[in-house]
Amino acid sequence: MEIGILGFQGSVEEHERIFQRLGVKTRRIRYARDLEGIDALVFPGGESTTMEIFLQNRDLVQPLREALIQGMPALATCAGTILLAREIEGKHFTSLGVLPIRVQRNAYGRQRESFVAPLTLAFDPSRPFPGVFIRAPRIEIADPEVYFLSSFDGQPVMVQYGAILGCTFHPELTEDTRVHEYFLKVAFSRKSGV
Repeated sequence: MEIGILGFQGSVEEHERIFQRLGVKTRRIRYARDLEGIDALVFPGGESTTMEIFLQNRDLVQPLREALIQGMPALATCAGTILLAREIEGKHFTSLGVLPIRVQRNAYGRQRESFVAPLTLAFDPSRPFPGVFIRAPRIEIADPEVYFLSSFDGQPVMVQYGAILGCTFHPELTEDTRVHEYFLKVAFSRKSGV
């Protein structure tokens, strides 16, 4: 299995480090040709407007959208979730539109209002997960087919739609690998046709 990580900006190295710890090969995706042979995708946290510009300038919007529509598993964190959202409140934004949610950007405030909160993960409630929220989006509306995997303050902060996982927090900025492990289970089951 090889995971492609959108490699323009943001927490790319942090995702690479976690997958390396889990024994999984990664490749940075900067051009459409980099998608060849990839089994799953990661859309890292970072700055969503900057990522949008890179996607457009590198003609990656359509190839990524097609891969995801055809069932490519994906993990999106923070700004990555904004990139995948079907609707972004209050801003004209070219998203990939494959995750049927509406998000509000920077919903928890500015950088200085960042925080860490204990989260319960539906797929492993054995101990709290340290949810790192940095200028995080808020999921406001979700399609009925979207499963909530974790919530904070009554709002979903991790969702699943088919083989796509979206987090409004940054699991890559912790030492806890459970979100990435769950993503690998989703990706392996998709690859093996289970």
